[in-house]
This record gives sequence, C-alpha cells and structure tokens, in this order.
Amino acid sequence: MASKVYKSAKEALDGLTFDGMTVMAGGFGLCGIPENLILALRDSGAKDITAISNNAGVDDFGLGLLLKTRQIKKMISSYVGENKEFERQYLSGELELEFNPQGTLAERCRAGGAGIPGFYTKTGKVTVAEVEEIVPAGDLDPDHIHLPGVFVQRLIKGSFEKRIEQRTVRKRPV
Repeated sequence: MASKVYKSAKEALDGLTFDGMTVMAGGFGLCGIPENLILALRDSGAKDITAISNNAGVDDFGLGLLLKTRQIKKMISSYVGENKEFERQYLSGELELEFNPQGTLAERCRAGGAGIPGFYTKTGKVTVAEVEEIVPAGDLDPDHIHLPGVFVQRLIKGSFEKRIEQRTVRKRPV
C-alpha cells in the first residue's frame, strides 16, 4: 500500500493545483485551518480559485493570504467580516461571493465529499422579510433582488438604527 503521508504541503499539492480550481478549506474562524496548505497553494501561483470556507481569513493569515495575492476569484462562505482586503475586493467588484447559512454550507461540504451532486435542505416553514423600503412591483432590477417574492410569505417595513460592528475613533496604522 502506498503511503498517504507527504513530507511537505508543497509535495502534497504537487500536480493538483491549476488555474480555475475549486478548493475547500476547513476550520472555523482561524482555528483548525490548513495553514501550510494555504501557503503552498499561494506559492503554486494558481489563480481564479473558487474557495469554499467558513470564512475568508484575515488580512495577513489564512485565506487572506490568497486574497492578498488576488488568487481567489470567488468565495463560498457563511461569514466574511474580519478581512478588509476581502471587503475591498468584493465592494469594488473584483471578487464574487456566495453566502450560505452555516448549516447549509456544512451540509453542502459533506454532500460534495460523499459525491452527492445536490440536496434539499428544509431551512424554515415561513419567510418573514424586514426591508428598508417597499416599492411597487417592477421598480427594482430583478438582478438586484436577493430573495424572490415567491419565497417570502410576510413582509414588514422596518426602521433602522444602522449600527456598525467596529467603530474606529482614530486612524489605524497602515
């Protein structure tokens, strides 16, 4: 039987990396991530990567290293809030994002690993949407609608405080 153990992350990825590949990185936040494999993937130079992960790392660690070198073209994640480079690339249109609820993302990963190409997940009996504004049908570009009305059973117009998660009171060092 051939050994599954490789001497380095670079050797383990030898012959597997290519432009346009999809990779799935484990871990939760920065805990349990494949640090050495991410570095080896960065060093491989593969680009246009679709990365499937719970999160996008931070600016100088984890998948943030692949974002810094612009090797990732699309993220499939459940949370991306701790990475300024991710935020910059996404808001400027350089990076695609597909959000998934955490449980759905985990099940997609499990199903994909088992070779199951698709599955249905019952995520709720009723959808109640809270919106900033209610406009007549047809006023919004359908491509800008995140949840089509056929999936919404109840709707309310909310009033919003519009807080931010991290308030900065002084300039951060660059």
